[in-house]
Amino acid sequence: MKNKLYVSLMLLFMIVLAACGSDDSAANPDATADSEEAAETTEETGADEAEPALETDGDIIATTVAIVEMMDELELDLVGVPTSYKDLPERYDGVTEIGMAMEPDMEIVLSLKPTEVLTVTTLADYVQDSFSEADVPATYMNLDSVDNMYEAIEALGEKYNREDHAAELVAEFEEKLAEVEAKIERLESPKVLILLGVPGSYLVATENSYVGDLVRRAGGTNVIDDTDLEYVSANTETLQQTDADIILRMAHGMPDEVVEMFDKEFQENDIWNHFKAVQNNRVYDLEETRFGTTANLAAVEALEELVRFLYPELAE
Repeated sequence: MKNKLYVSLMLLFMIVLAACGSDDSAANPDATADSEEAAETTEETGADEAEPALETDGDIIATTVAIVEMMDELELDLVGVPTSYKDLPERYDGVTEIGMAMEPDMEIVLSLKPTEVLTVTTLADYVQDSFSEADVPATYMNLDSVDNMYEAIEALGEKYNREDHAAELVAEFEEKLAEVEAKIERLESPKVLILLGVPGSYLVATENSYVGDLVRRAGGTNVIDDTDLEYVSANTETLQQTDADIILRMAHGMPDEVVEMFDKEFQENDIWNHFKAVQNNRVYDLEETRFGTTANLAAVEALEELVRFLYPELAE
């Protein structure tokens, strides 16, 4: 008897559940009409069609600001970012900082268990041993020129399902840079000396450096052209003989301190007064966020500024 009562109660319970979960359109014809109308609207507008979610296969660390900015444009998340005085994209607010690009904190890097750490070839001599010893999967991106930046962006797009993002970004850059370069197509090429200052000293940037590449795109002729290196050392007597029309001063690391160093050097070392560029007041300081040591997303603005420096007649 108890078993029969139990079965009866269970059947009743199932019937109640079925009734609660059934279509209530018969009891509420207005609801049916509203539902059908909403369905028609959805078909017409596609309002309920969600965009496919972007996928990313990996936990990625970017060690330089330039790379972080590229990752933001590609809508890629990061688990680690560099420590920097520069502002990073809002997407990465709260993301763990892994230290300076030249000397990342390996304990923090390892704790994040990255599937890939993105750095640049110009830092390989400083970080390669640390990454290798810790068995960290590091990728060295070549950002020594605008064209190499294009290739790096496209490689990231292919690897992380962002081909369309990468193609759009590269196409936009190519179009804007072509417009700038067209302005100076038939103008006479000035001779340019590029100094890269670091606290306490400076080097000379060649055409193989990123800013050297920008100067070439702007129509300038680098006075240092007989080397495969990006930066070389040179004494002032040798540099004075290059007869440069323009001197560009880059500040790296601690820009305010480096600018002060350059000012002091140019004021106290009399040989600079014999440079044509100094005599003609054509010495320009390059702002670091636009003119870094590697290619970055400020390339268009940097090239436009260089054109103004190299060809003041365009502004007349």
